[in-house]
Amino acid sequence: MPPRTKGFAKPKNAKKTILRIISYMGKYKALWILVLLCVAISSGAGVAGGYLIKPALNNYIIPLIGQQNPDFSRFAHLLFAVMGLFLVGVIASWCNQRLMIYISTNLLYNIRCDLFSKLEKLPIRFYDAHTHGELMSRFTNDTDTLREMMSQTIPQLFSSTITIVSVFVMMLILSPMLTLVLVVILIGMFQLIKFIGKKSANAFRQNQKSVGELNGFIEEMIEGQKIIKVFNHENIARAEFAGLNENLRKAGTSAMTYGGVMGPITNNLSHAQYAIIAILGSLFMIIGKSRPGFLNSFTGLLDLGTLAAFLQYTRSFSQPIGMMSQQANSILNALAGAERIFAIIDETEEVNEGKYNLVNAYEAKNKDGEFKLVQSFAKTGEWAWKNPVDNSLIKLQGDVVFDHVTFGYEEDKTVLHDINIHAKPGMKIALVGSTGSGKTTTINLLTRFYDVPENCGKITYDGIPLNEINKDSLRKSLGMVQQNTHLFTGTIRENIRYGNLEASDVQVYEAAKLANADHFIRHLEKGYDTVITGDGASLSQGQRQLLAIARAAVANPPVLILDEATSSIDTRTEALIEKGMDSLMEGRTSFVIAHRLSTVRNADEIIVLEHGKIIERGTHDQLIAAKGRYYFLYTGNRITLDE
Repeated sequence: MPPRTKGFAKPKNAKKTILRIISYMGKYKALWILVLLCVAISSGAGVAGGYLIKPALNNYIIPLIGQQNPDFSRFAHLLFAVMGLFLVGVIASWCNQRLMIYISTNLLYNIRCDLFSKLEKLPIRFYDAHTHGELMSRFTNDTDTLREMMSQTIPQLFSSTITIVSVFVMMLILSPMLTLVLVVILIGMFQLIKFIGKKSANAFRQNQKSVGELNGFIEEMIEGQKIIKVFNHENIARAEFAGLNENLRKAGTSAMTYGGVMGPITNNLSHAQYAIIAILGSLFMIIGKSRPGFLNSFTGLLDLGTLAAFLQYTRSFSQPIGMMSQQANSILNALAGAERIFAIIDETEEVNEGKYNLVNAYEAKNKDGEFKLVQSFAKTGEWAWKNPVDNSLIKLQGDVVFDHVTFGYEEDKTVLHDINIHAKPGMKIALVGSTGSGKTTTINLLTRFYDVPENCGKITYDGIPLNEINKDSLRKSLGMVQQNTHLFTGTIRENIRYGNLEASDVQVYEAAKLANADHFIRHLEKGYDTVITGDGASLSQGQRQLLAIARAAVANPPVLILDEATSSIDTRTEALIEKGMDSLMEGRTSFVIAHRLSTVRNADEIIVLEHGKIIERGTHDQLIAAKGRYYFLYTGNRITLDE
């Protein structure tokens, strides 16, 4: 098997990640315009309401001080106007939230679809190199952080940005001098926020990576719980988990520390800023009253209403900045998650450059009375390879040739050395050898899970170079039963039909009988309608493997691959299905990988692999008579074994 690695290629930087997210947002341009309009109305209502403090004090409150019978009717009218203004802001804010919920859920829907679609297009080598838990973390933790940012953080950022710009303009109108003081204070705040944000981004990126590694470890440990208990590996598993958990704790502590200090720091600085503006504003107002004209050219004419409105804007200005800094945690966490998601979406897809396609065909007489292959758009039971360039057809016979094939999962580690195999149509080829000898790798090349590099030999299928055959068509011509079976959530009928979605119920039953699975299926409470969950946890390993054999049988493939297909079946059951397996392989080119050598005695050719090399080949009787490696594997007798 290829080596397994941790993590992925280095993720994109924050700027590119943000642009990627924006590209997904671009699908909802009209809705974003409505969102911005609602945010502008909501923020504008708040800003306008703050400005009304000035006329309320200067024109309605202060003139009434000292009057014996003050008339508050004008002030009441102003209050009703303010209430109406804020009501409009509340309605706009509600519409904004509803629109953002719709946009965020649909945006995440698109990202999850793209992510899952990408996973379906990635080569097997990708899955061989990464744990399932690590991949699942992309759909859970990483998408959750992105969801939180889209539904909560971005609306607040829009609102805060518009509020800050609007308030800043109003403060410039009220007092340019006090605005300049505010800007100087804010520059210091932004430098501090930038420093903390940089540290926090790295911490959150490491935190997300640690979460993925821990999930991958947990997934492996849960799947292998029986093995852990059998070999008393609990203490070591706990120690390894503790190490990964400690890494996550440290990463989480660092991320939360940097993220947690930003809010309090900005809040305290905003309070200090408010106090400084209030003191300086009061001094400017006192000086302006006591010495008219002094500093007025710099400060603007300050009165109580102007100062009160400016202080209100100072609070309105600081509040969104504080909110933005507090949302930095969510933003940085989401960007780290988004980088990991896009790292998968940017992975190189499985290349399917083959030009030969598998089509239905039949033989028909031409004008000269000769039989010629003709493509059929109806099912004929016969197949042919079609070259779309010249529309020529080559009959599918199952003639497979490995011609001096050398292969390694890594450039410096060769797994197969100069492999030569010729499986003629209808032949049964058995691959035997010790673990790690290259049997499964040979099958991986035949199925094009991995491709033979250039100048390392070639594989042909009916005379066609394997890399020139469309992968979908190639795999459609192959039926495979693996040692580690996998059943999907659904009924037994649906799991068998997975090999041929167009198979009728009768074909499903016949395939089950051929695999000797019909008997135990009908004894289940709901028979073929029994629902399988948890990869068939309610069935024995042997029963699951029988269903996998039935799934291959219903596909009715021209070429059959059995990778330890009977390894989990007891000797009695194996004897019962041997006839059915022979019927299944009859007329088909078959490749059989087996450790239990009794299952390959009737193979047309047995190929013995050792360290990626073919050391023996022949029939069972020939190899037994030779008393070599196969003889040892079959009998355990080392008398003539040359190590």
